[in-house]
Amino acid sequence: MFKPLSALLGLFSLDIGIDLGTANTLVYVKGKGIVINEPSVVAIDKKTKKVLAIGVEAKEMVGRTPANIIAIRPLRDGVISEFEVTEAMLKYFIRKVHEQTLFPLHAPRVVVGIPSGVTEVEKRAVHDAAVSAGAREAFLIEEPIAAAAGSGLPVTEAIGSMVVDIGGGTTEVAVFSLGGIVVSQSIRVAGDEMDEAIIAYARQKYNLLIGQRMAERAKITIGSAYPLPEEQTITLRGRNLITGLPDAIEVSSVEVREALADNVNIIIDSVKTSLDDTPPELIADLMEGGIGLAGGGALLQGLAERLSEETKIRVYVTDDPLTCVARGAGLVLEDLHKHAKILTGLQRGSTNHRG
Repeated sequence: MFKPLSALLGLFSLDIGIDLGTANTLVYVKGKGIVINEPSVVAIDKKTKKVLAIGVEAKEMVGRTPANIIAIRPLRDGVISEFEVTEAMLKYFIRKVHEQTLFPLHAPRVVVGIPSGVTEVEKRAVHDAAVSAGAREAFLIEEPIAAAAGSGLPVTEAIGSMVVDIGGGTTEVAVFSLGGIVVSQSIRVAGDEMDEAIIAYARQKYNLLIGQRMAERAKITIGSAYPLPEEQTITLRGRNLITGLPDAIEVSSVEVREALADNVNIIIDSVKTSLDDTPPELIADLMEGGIGLAGGGALLQGLAERLSEETKIRVYVTDDPLTCVARGAGLVLEDLHKHAKILTGLQRGSTNHRG
């Protein structure tokens, strides 16, 4: 007799797909698309342990906070490093979504994207954080297969397809067929390491100490993996390590490309290794369909051209690469039964939840 009521409540439960990224967290709501895209940053008062801000507001505080306030990125290399902070961040995003419903306390089902190389302990941490944050059920999906699904690739068909998902903390390289991952690699070289490489370059060559935000701006604005049709410049501002005074220098896209070269080469080598391990039947499919680039790193200028040259296979940037994982997680939500085989082992969520 309670089934009709349960079904009615289900209509007001905004089931959500989450791309829990090192740099940004995206939330996809079933039937609505991407509704949240905010930095994975939490500002905390060290003395009281109180959460002061989450997301965009917290990122604005990075590098600018007084001594008693710290801005934390609770995920490192794609996995949880601060469990309680991650739980608070998830709870904030889930509640933000459910403020739009008539029954804001009715818990949603949640599908969370995770790196393909994580351990069972790390999977459990993500699952438990989602349930503790208020999910009715939590399901996990590996990020590369979510990215492929979100890009419209035929991951459940008997056709080989390949995705290189370059996020903030990890780069995921995977080849799929029949709903499963045939070959995969997860390396902890991605957007964050590229930023660090630019910081190190400015320090070593110009004795200039720049912040992470300035390095990220240089990477996005003039960073590249392949010579540009017209090379560009950007002004880096920071502190001169010799004089201790503020300083600014102009660097070219050639120099930024040099700074990024080692990290780009590691990603290229990972793709080559994955191709070397791929069965020849699937290689034939990839030569026809190409390799899709997803994640924020896919937007690095010239990366697709460089990979095409190195692999002899067409490489393309997927549509809206920043949201591929979240859209893929949302696609799974549309029919959990149909997509059950592409979820990971820890897929049974607890029905107990708080909040």
